Amino acid sequence: MLPMIEPIDKPQQALVTAETLRYIRLAADLYRQDFAPVPVDFDLKGSSAGMFKVQRQSTRIRYNPWLFAKYFEENISGTVPHEVAHYIVHCRYGLHRVKPHGPEWLAVMTDFGADPSVTGDFDLTGIPTRAQRRFRYLCGCREHAVSTRRHNTVQRGRARYECRLCRQELIYAGP
Repeated sequence: MLPMIEPIDKPQQALVTAETLRYIRLAADLYRQDFAPVPVDFDLKGSSAGMFKVQRQSTRIRYNPWLFAKYFEENISGTVPHEVAHYIVHCRYGLHRVKPHGPEWLAVMTDFGADPSVTGDFDLTGIPTRAQRRFRYLCGCREHAVSTRRHNTVQRGRARYECRLCRQELIYAGP
């Protein structure tokens, strides 16, 4: 078994937080608008390096400390402005009027002088990742492995899925 990467330490977290605040100040200068500092957490796991999160009235930026440890410079120059741009777009336009990586976000990234790539392509060797549970669903022609998210959506009656081949509705067959 390969050794696991150690997450970034407190001094490195402080550098990432400082860089996050630097981009928020840059946005304030660029757009002549005050933006409150956003809480920064280092609790993200899996294949994403960062995430801007809105929950009710609060916002925060979550970073993956293992991916930052393995690709520190790439994440400082790419992930930090990417997530701050989401925060700035949220402050300026709200969430429901814009696409996550739409023209408003692209404009902020351009104004930051940052690469507007949507996702990073990182080797996850040594990075702890989530293994998502799968649920068995059946149609007329085969068995399907449905993700937890889709399974929960079906169970709540918010969606139904059908097989791409036989066009029959997928029916839950147990875990």
